[in-house]
Amino acid sequence: MSPPSQLTLNLDGIEPLHAPVLVLALDGLFDVLSVASSALEHIVPDEAAVTIGEIDPDPFYDFTVERPAIELVDDPDDEASGSRPVIVWPSNVIRFVRTGGAHDIVALDGVEPHLAWPTFVRCITTVIEQLGIDLVVTLGAVADTTPHTRMPTVTGSTSDPVLARRLALAPPSYIGPTGVVGVLHSTLEAVGTPTVSLRVGVPHYLNAGEHPRCVAALVRHVSHVIDVPIVVDLSDAIAHWEDAHTAAIADDEQLRDYVRIIEAEYDRRHEAKLAEGGDIAAQFEQFLRDHPDDHPPAGEV
Repeated sequence: MSPPSQLTLNLDGIEPLHAPVLVLALDGLFDVLSVASSALEHIVPDEAAVTIGEIDPDPFYDFTVERPAIELVDDPDDEASGSRPVIVWPSNVIRFVRTGGAHDIVALDGVEPHLAWPTFVRCITTVIEQLGIDLVVTLGAVADTTPHTRMPTVTGSTSDPVLARRLALAPPSYIGPTGVVGVLHSTLEAVGTPTVSLRVGVPHYLNAGEHPRCVAALVRHVSHVIDVPIVVDLSDAIAHWEDAHTAAIADDEQLRDYVRIIEAEYDRRHEAKLAEGGDIAAQFEQFLRDHPDDHPPAGEV
């Protein structure tokens, strides 16, 4: 089958990638406040990436909904004016970075399409086939009750039993309206391409500003899933936005009370998990005491 005409992929002069994984984030319904897209920008930063393709936006968008924008860009041919306005359309760009680790990373950063989803998905599967992608990781962000003062919850799932065991992930359980990423997962599962979905919870009561704590949580989980170190220090941004969000709710007594309630519930669940882990460790230690002859020889697991 020939590649979709909407896909431009230029691999001329590109040496084969090492065990590449595709990490994908699409701005839209399942990316609250563009948290997933922001995480992908840190995973594959522009300054380190090589752009190798894009998906033509024309057949996929209702431009009365996802409107193009006018931006000023430098005009090298007209130093007098300095800049000129250009139309910027919704873009879906394919880039990669060579990590020197277990996997090179291919990124598809874009906007969820409104139309022709099967064709859009075929553009992505063509990229997967031509680059020899080993694994696809999709990123999302959803409204959640996790308070902004605590570590965000990241939910991971996969239908691949090997990945599920290795990464302690659950099988997909979501039932309801889906996005193009859901269609992509279904398509890839049908042909046996391993996929992982990672979704971070964003405080639902803060529907403006930035959430770098959520961004950092997604980046850490991606690093774990693909076994590639990704060093991102967002500590200053996290401190700034925690202060900003706390100030934003300071004058709303009812909202402050609500945040205290969900903080207490978050802490209760966290302490329960720690206690459960401690119980398991204590039971294992007791087992070793009760069965001293069952200890594995040194170096065996």
